[in-house]
Amino acid sequence: MSLMMRRTKNEEGDNNIFWTTMADLLLGLAIIFMTLFVLAMTGFTQQSLEQKKQQLEVNKELIENLKKANIEAQVDPMTGDIKISDLELFELSSYTLSPKGKAYLDKLVPIYINTIFSKKELINEIENIIIQGHTDSQSYAGIKNADEQYMKNMTLSLQRANSVADYMFKTNFNKEYNDKLKKMIVVEGKSFSEPVMTNGKEDYNKSRRVEMRLKVKKLDITEVLVHGVQFLK
Repeated sequence: MSLMMRRTKNEEGDNNIFWTTMADLLLGLAIIFMTLFVLAMTGFTQQSLEQKKQQLEVNKELIENLKKANIEAQVDPMTGDIKISDLELFELSSYTLSPKGKAYLDKLVPIYINTIFSKKELINEIENIIIQGHTDSQSYAGIKNADEQYMKNMTLSLQRANSVADYMFKTNFNKEYNDKLKKMIVVEGKSFSEPVMTNGKEDYNKSRRVEMRLKVKKLDITEVLVHGVQFLK
């Protein structure tokens, strides 16, 4: 009887030691995880801010360089996106670049490419340069329904974007950047899915445009966590 009681007490003691050890282990893991999380988020925020700072500086330089060259272009100072009116590039309902459009791109593209690619810190963070075509929602003669109208405009917007992208390589930018540009450039047609609105109404003239947009790489939180682990070591 006493032997059984002694064995029971020993087993209870062993169990208590086991659960105490497990609790300490879990607490330790939780502390390590929280430390890593704080380090990661701090580093993640710092990298995000540095990335945005670099982009804003390049956007400012791009605006200044275009202004010095007397090139009229609508540049977003926050993103660096450039909006070009279709009237600068094409005849009505055409996707073939006009002589005026080619002359415009001859001036704009070298400044755009050379300014962006000369900044090694930024260019390594850029995933794509997107050339987007946009139309207005006005209907064509003979169109039977809304779907047909949308897809006809989709074709036109894509063809216009492709015409601009194709001609970019014929301009006099620094050809040292040629191979990298080929890997980064993407062409998109948006039809009239993103109209420009003025006072709640579609602005047809502003909606017909081609945009040059920079797609910046997303920061990898896994990479930041790895740096956090190395820091703890």
